[in-house]
Amino acid sequence: MDFSLNEDQRAFQDMAASFSREELAPFAKEWDEESHFPIPTLRKAAELGFGGIYVKEDVGGSALTRLDATLIFEELSKGCTSTAAYIAIHNMVAWIIDTYGSEDLRQKYLPQLCTMDLLTSYCLTEPGSGSDAASLRTSARDDGDHYILNGSKAFISGGGVSDLYAVMVRTGGEGPSGVSCLLVEKGTPGLSFGANEVKLGWKSQPTAQVNFQDCRVPKSNLIGSEGQGFKIAMAALDGGRLNIGACSMGAAQACLDHALAYVQERKQFGRPIADFQALQFRLADMATELEAARLLLHKAASAVDAKSHDATKLAAMAKRLATDTGFKVVNEALQLHGGYGYLRDYPIERYFRDVRVHQILEGTNEIMRLIIARQLLKD
Repeated sequence: MDFSLNEDQRAFQDMAASFSREELAPFAKEWDEESHFPIPTLRKAAELGFGGIYVKEDVGGSALTRLDATLIFEELSKGCTSTAAYIAIHNMVAWIIDTYGSEDLRQKYLPQLCTMDLLTSYCLTEPGSGSDAASLRTSARDDGDHYILNGSKAFISGGGVSDLYAVMVRTGGEGPSGVSCLLVEKGTPGLSFGANEVKLGWKSQPTAQVNFQDCRVPKSNLIGSEGQGFKIAMAALDGGRLNIGACSMGAAQACLDHALAYVQERKQFGRPIADFQALQFRLADMATELEAARLLLHKAASAVDAKSHDATKLAAMAKRLATDTGFKVVNEALQLHGGYGYLRDYPIERYFRDVRVHQILEGTNEIMRLIIARQLLKD
């Protein structure tokens, strides 16, 4: 059991950290305040291999592991959590196409996805179907060489801006076995979008409803086989949960670093507040809990890489702990900053707003507990 990073991992971790410091952190406040989606910056990230992190090399991917990805996303999230989270979602769709798509689909889309010349969105959640994903209602009716899609998807990151949508649709009967996965290109007749949602955080990426009204999609855009969609969606979420956990770790580590600097500069009662034991204990707990969550996240990533029988359970554990711990540490950092932590002059409040949603998306943390408990009782 080796907890140290190898030379290659240290190299791309350093590369991600440098990109985060130079290309994300200086602009994160502006992107947040203006709700600006920084597409040129996304393509700069792709130049470093971050557009297809675990996509095969024959189509331009980096062919890295899930563990490697957690290292990258933690560093990117320190600079701009919202932008890092969108890159994670883009990678999730690229992985779906690479793993389950036909060779024609791989060659058609993945080279441009890896450069982020094409951007993607993952479409599972519906207005009436969130945690109960298997009850989704968006339908895909057989019409010869095409499917006719009708329905809506909600809370879609990149909605209205992305070029390609991986959509979970119902091609069969009720339940998980009736779900399939289709790729829908922007510009397809019958595809439309709602207005951009006004959100608490994640403001550097657009979020909108995606609507289908008699939307004709060629059957060649089916990923995998009919009825395989729910399995594909859940497999993708195992990796997505690791990535969003890593984004929480990055935001929390950045806030801890800010807090450590602040308490050594801020003076009360004639001395730095870092001298007060009560604050020292809080800092010690923040660092300890963050390290514990990071270790579980890395273990879960290794299990997903190894296709271990308990990979889904570990991914759920890691997502639950990393996102809860991440939010707790960010909140503690805000408290240590006092009133200044509440001001937009300091970055803590932006991290606070960005990480809050991590406890909801990629499966709420209540659903993570259900996944864990069911596996425990099954074993």
